[in-house]
Amino acid sequence: MKRTDYPALGMAAYTSTLPNGLAVCVVPKPGWRKCRASFVTNYGGADRRFVLDGRRYDTPAGVAHYLEHKMFDMPDGSVDGIFAGRGADSNAYTSYAVTSYHFTCAGQFEENLRTLLRFVSTPYFTGQTVEKERGIIAQEIVEGEDDPSWAVYQDCLKLLFGGHPLGSDVVGTVASIQDVTPEILAACHRAFYVPANMALCVAGDVDPEAVERAALEALPGDRAAAPARDYGPDPGVEPVEKSRRRTMEVSVPLFCAGAKLGPAAKGPEALRERLTAELAMRCLWGKSAPAYLELYEKGLLNDSFFFELDHAAGQSFLILSGESDRPEAVLSQLTAAVERPIDPAFFLRQKKAVYGGFIRMLDDFFELTESMADGCFAGFDLFETPGVLDGITCADVSAWAAEHLAAGRFALSIICPKEEQA
Repeated sequence: MKRTDYPALGMAAYTSTLPNGLAVCVVPKPGWRKCRASFVTNYGGADRRFVLDGRRYDTPAGVAHYLEHKMFDMPDGSVDGIFAGRGADSNAYTSYAVTSYHFTCAGQFEENLRTLLRFVSTPYFTGQTVEKERGIIAQEIVEGEDDPSWAVYQDCLKLLFGGHPLGSDVVGTVASIQDVTPEILAACHRAFYVPANMALCVAGDVDPEAVERAALEALPGDRAAAPARDYGPDPGVEPVEKSRRRTMEVSVPLFCAGAKLGPAAKGPEALRERLTAELAMRCLWGKSAPAYLELYEKGLLNDSFFFELDHAAGQSFLILSGESDRPEAVLSQLTAAVERPIDPAFFLRQKKAVYGGFIRMLDDFFELTESMADGCFAGFDLFETPGVLDGITCADVSAWAAEHLAAGRFALSIICPKEEQA
């Protein structure tokens, strides 16, 4: 494995690409009691159309999440009990971009690692078990639809992306999952759960060579590339629709404003783009930014407000969300902040805050291993963050905001109380 030292961070990372194409990244943490491993496939809820062995697949919405559920089944039973018996905490999640399987443990790390590699690489689907899972996932979907916070977010993505895969819920709908079959699950696993489309990221008091050796022994040796993905026409940067308002059982109106940022960068430039975007959002809308403080003092925003940046299906987009009795006025003032000059001293404070957050993340093994995998798929070195951050100027951030955050790019979804609608 290749060792890269990062003296400014007081750490080293070990990386390799196995003959089968698997990216392996290990950050040793000597003396730490807990270890964490994330085995991540570059396949998520937006990856629904592809060609495999000359056949075109157009899979149902929610199939990647359905597959995540079924991967825990093995011919000899569920692996949950195996992890629990060793005192390990195992779980998984599916986003628009990836599916991640992971565990945290304080002992028997190598045994848990081999179990993780074995079950994620072993497809086992029967008609009976797939049918049984359908009801469980349907209940999860209904619960999500009844959650106002999730509903306002999904409404916003539909406004932004319409019929694009990013406009559909990661978990699908009760109707769409009726079309999931063992054959479709097997095809998706064969297409996307190939080592060359995956990353194994580990943090803890572990031997990097032992991690690499376990992966070599547990996974297929053949190198197979993931199929080309088809997301349809370029969604552009204008929202498909501008606004949507509906009612649910909430006491205060919820809002979610989103903007498409265009194609996501790849390679080292991706890290710079993401850091520039984060700095811009902090300078414009962070909880010490003038725009937020003005809205807070007027009672138009409270501390539930947050923003986030996301990347999936080759696209970047951002979300602003919170509670407000006047969400349209809030969005108007938030977007108006883009026209204001950014105070250079305030910018430097935000840059220090981003740096501090990065340093804290190095000790958060969940965030660390998932971010390492993100860097593997996007083609950048996560641990070059301090140097890249240092090179971003206030002028860079102002220019980025002016280019990407025009008011016309935003869509606004609102969930208001039923009494208000009446």
